[in-house]
Amino acid sequence: MTFTSESFRRINQEDLLVTLKKKITNEILFSGDTKACCVGIVDIVDSTAITAKLVNGQMCEYYTIFLNTMSIIAKEYDAVVVKNLGDSLLYYFPKTVDGKEKDAFGEVLECGLAMTESHDTINRLMSEYKLPPVDYRISYDYGPLSIAHTSGLPVDDIFGPTVNMCSKIKIAAQPNGLVIGGDLHQIVKSFKNFEFSFIGAYYLGLKHDYPVYSVSRSQPRKWFWQK
Repeated sequence: MTFTSESFRRINQEDLLVTLKKKITNEILFSGDTKACCVGIVDIVDSTAITAKLVNGQMCEYYTIFLNTMSIIAKEYDAVVVKNLGDSLLYYFPKTVDGKEKDAFGEVLECGLAMTESHDTINRLMSEYKLPPVDYRISYDYGPLSIAHTSGLPVDDIFGPTVNMCSKIKIAAQPNGLVIGGDLHQIVKSFKNFEFSFIGAYYLGLKHDYPVYSVSRSQPRKWFWQK
């Protein structure tokens, strides 16, 4: 591609058009398949304010510890990590495709709770590196995903309304907490090992709201003589 002869390089728009016509169909390839699947996002709370106080290579260490820990946990539960977005991680669970394996949805919830329960462990490591503690939110939902392959990248990307909704509802989570959207809740609400609490709804417009639920482990019932 050529550039115009200016003090600073500017792309020649005619050359760009020719290049796009040659390459645009091969740069990002959509498979054409849309599959229902669980998607998850884990996101650092107040990362901008925290990292603004870090010096030298501390910011890289901070993100590295957090993102690598979350990636390790996600992969333990057979999630595919798609990408990190600086202060967050996007991943999905192939075993939940089309809702055929019900046990896979239990693994999804276990993954999220494993992340919340690793909070102290991560911060022990942060402390060893003389880094500030990290808090984070986790959100999951279930619905249609479109998978695309980007040229030169080893991992496919995911797109669609489910990813967008998962990103929007994460703000409803308490720090170091897990929330799920209404579509996922419909599938897992009968699972006995977990407790689900309605915490609000995301306004979708046209008088429709999308419910959001927090997730925790169910507590064993105690009789009055037990302490």
